[in-house]
Amino acid sequence: MPFLGKDWRSPGWSWKKTDDGWKRIIFYGHELEDNNKEIDLKALCSDNKENVFVGEVCELATAKRKKDLYNNNTKSQFVFTDKWIYVQKGSTKERHGYCTLGEALNRLDFSSAIQDLSRFNYVAKLFQLIARSQLRNLSGAAQKNYFNILEKIVRKVLDDHYNPRLVKDLLQDLSSTLHSLAIHVGRCVLVGNVNIWLCRLKTIHEWKQQLNNLHIPKQICNGVSFKELPLHTQNDILCKLSDACDIINLGQATPTLQSLSESSILWKKLCHFHFSDKQFCKNLVLSKSDHVDWKLMYFTLRKHYPMREQYGDTLHFCKHCSILFWQDRHLTLLLKDCGHPCTAIDPDSCLMPISPQHFIELFQF
Repeated sequence: MPFLGKDWRSPGWSWKKTDDGWKRIIFYGHELEDNNKEIDLKALCSDNKENVFVGEVCELATAKRKKDLYNNNTKSQFVFTDKWIYVQKGSTKERHGYCTLGEALNRLDFSSAIQDLSRFNYVAKLFQLIARSQLRNLSGAAQKNYFNILEKIVRKVLDDHYNPRLVKDLLQDLSSTLHSLAIHVGRCVLVGNVNIWLCRLKTIHEWKQQLNNLHIPKQICNGVSFKELPLHTQNDILCKLSDACDIINLGQATPTLQSLSESSILWKKLCHFHFSDKQFCKNLVLSKSDHVDWKLMYFTLRKHYPMREQYGDTLHFCKHCSILFWQDRHLTLLLKDCGHPCTAIDPDSCLMPISPQHFIELFQF
């Protein structure tokens, strides 16, 4: 049982020595100190309703005022930047409770992850899955952190013009979910006032308009342009693309790319990349000449089966330690650091990459 008295030996308090004696430090973030230097204790306690507070009680009222002012004036929540978290699914003698999806969203450093291009698509896809089915399961703090990170994602796309189509799909799914919850379901499932969610819905609509009006400027290239490359090089680049929309859009650039994008070999490789042979046999599509139409085959299979996901970098889960973490590939190669305090003899054999869908399933109890 923790000791919760007001004695100075109570855990969780930090102190600093001043000329007038020891003063307790209250942490509400660095911005709180900058925004509230002009706040006076007497001014905060001058209200008639708080004249009854004296001494330490008045100090607690002051702290509450500061916390409310911080939460109202800033967009950031109390955010952790942990590189790893312990995923607990049940109670034991040593540990009580469990780790939730909202806690993982708050503690793992997703704000820094979106600045890394190898992790951007992973975070955006994860946020899209949360928007589709898990938004109502997040706590109030997790929901606030979710929208703060989402704003950074939109801002990065507007500034760097990186993968706007993925973020458009994310905002479209989020808008549909919020419209359904706020209009049809209402306050019974949403944390907070319904008007707050309507304001968020309006903000999402503004973000969608900004992305729709996004114009990518034409880059000036002094070297060899893409259309000047040899045909086999252009074809090799097309074969490296794993998204059919990217292939179709690239084929609209020039007549040569249009011809290359319709290649049967290209679509055959794309089908084999995303789907298995067993799935081919169940949904075989033949053309009029009894040949397999691989392009039509791809879009037919996509309707029935999930496509293979490919990301530059993902979260990893250690099966030995039950720890979920971001793995820094550079530190892993240089310092042999596995990314978390692992006690296994062979840490690499215990690591498992976590897809966005697996991330959500990890916290379903």
